[in-house]
Amino acid sequence: MNILIAEDDVHLREGLNDLFSQEGYNCILTEDGEEALEKFKNHRPDFCIFDVMMPKLDGFELCRKVRAIDDHIPIIILTAKGDEVDRVVGLELGADDYIAKPFGPRELIARVKAITRRTINAPTQSKKQQTSFEMAHLTVDPKSLRATHNNKTIQLTMRELKVLEMLYENKGKVLSRLELFEECWGRRYMANSRALDQFISQLRQKIELDQSNPEIIRTVHGVGYRYEN
Repeated sequence: MNILIAEDDVHLREGLNDLFSQEGYNCILTEDGEEALEKFKNHRPDFCIFDVMMPKLDGFELCRKVRAIDDHIPIIILTAKGDEVDRVVGLELGADDYIAKPFGPRELIARVKAITRRTINAPTQSKKQQTSFEMAHLTVDPKSLRATHNNKTIQLTMRELKVLEMLYENKGKVLSRLELFEECWGRRYMANSRALDQFISQLRQKIELDQSNPEIIRTVHGVGYRYEN
């Protein structure tokens, strides 16, 4: 899972990188709000952790801008402030949780995992999304965010899982780029075909036996993608 960490304190930023890397997460590090927003747009992470007091763009405004792009991305705000007003502001702007400094590293990890579980098991998901399903040679298990093939385990991000679920549930139907963006990135995200094509290419590297002749995610030129196996 990819986590975007926006923190201007270099020591804390590197400490968070070490902490999450040890837990198997991939960290995207930024030191100010504007850089964080650009990296969010370019990398499309699965989780965000924002400090409040940052140069150029503070954590509250960054949270608002990110939430305008993606309704579903989990966000935790970190701050040295303990004022209840600041906590309320952060949550009203769309943050999923708010942690005051100093905090224990295990507490932060636990909160990230708890929010991830809630996101995966949200009530809006269909019953089909709660159980394993087969796509060609691949077995996908939504609950564990994993896929398997010949005893090989493939770790999936939440967004990769959403794309596979959508293709599976619309087997034989061509899904346009816009449909995939609206469902898997959020309705207010401005569709970018290059970003989606790059995402699909990276996902194929993980799940396809032959990327030049994919069985699971097939390109329908000029339209979008389809799963029909």
